[in-house]
Amino acid sequence: MRRREFITLLGGAAAAWPLAARAQQATMPVIGFLNPTSPDASADRLRGLRQGLKDSGYVEGESVTIVYRWAEDQFDRLPELATELVRRQVAVIAAIGNAASRAATAATTTIPIVFLATEDPVKLGLVASLARPSGNATGMNFYSGELTAKRLEFLRELVPAATRVAVLVNPANAATTETTLRDVAAPARAMGLQIQVLHASTSREINAAFATFVRERPDALFVGLDPFLNSRRAQLVNLASRHALPATFSNRDNAEIGGLMSYGANIADAYRQVGVYTSRLLKGAKPADLPVLQATKFELVINAETARMLGLTVPDKLLSIADEVIE
Repeated sequence: MRRREFITLLGGAAAAWPLAARAQQATMPVIGFLNPTSPDASADRLRGLRQGLKDSGYVEGESVTIVYRWAEDQFDRLPELATELVRRQVAVIAAIGNAASRAATAATTTIPIVFLATEDPVKLGLVASLARPSGNATGMNFYSGELTAKRLEFLRELVPAATRVAVLVNPANAATTETTLRDVAAPARAMGLQIQVLHASTSREINAAFATFVRERPDALFVGLDPFLNSRRAQLVNLASRHALPATFSNRDNAEIGGLMSYGANIADAYRQVGVYTSRLLKGAKPADLPVLQATKFELVINAETARMLGLTVPDKLLSIADEVIE
């Protein structure tokens, strides 16, 4: 073969490569991912989602494309972002959290949706039934909302002298905040605890809440279940440590970075389950035929080093039932 012919052939092949790559990308199924927080707050959890997809044969960038929409803690943007995904005609929408799930189900009745809800999805209006969802949505109940009373009980056992507990909630996440305050009221009365409610939907408001704590000195802090508050876990843990305020959280990643304790389902595994269900829908399963999954394993994680710093002794009862004690 002459040199000029070889160069022409090589150049033609090179030009074809990006075309082939674009063609392959165009045929990949597209997942729309809707999240109320930001990418940096969810990096560890996304590994769980990708693992669930991979377990079912889908690898991002190779056999599936994921289009991410992040509300950056602005919950009022979720309906608009959900509508964007619908216009994009994604194959499946994976919606994380109650507000994102509601936004997705309001935006479409035809595109399959996999949600990760933190309380009863029937009560939230996401499905008609757990066993047979009947619509275009299915997913997982993370159950954190239903664990509010137990989490307060564990906090009281670890801080037995507590009489005044501050409850921090995000008013921007109105429905979840309402549920948290409702669920915390009855057990608090039963335990003889006084509850002080403070609101924060920005980092500045978190700082302001802790300034209030400094003035009024509650005995402990109960951080409400909320995507924004969890995304600010480093700020919350650092402030609680600085002001020697015993605090309880719903997710273990708070205890892992120095929070006193956490009690809730494993959120990384929940994301993995979302990935698995998303894969099943991509392969042709119908949401109505996939029962809503229920979290079954709840983890009590205690940071013993933080307890010592706060002058607390972890009771033997808690040590015996804790899933992990961080030394």
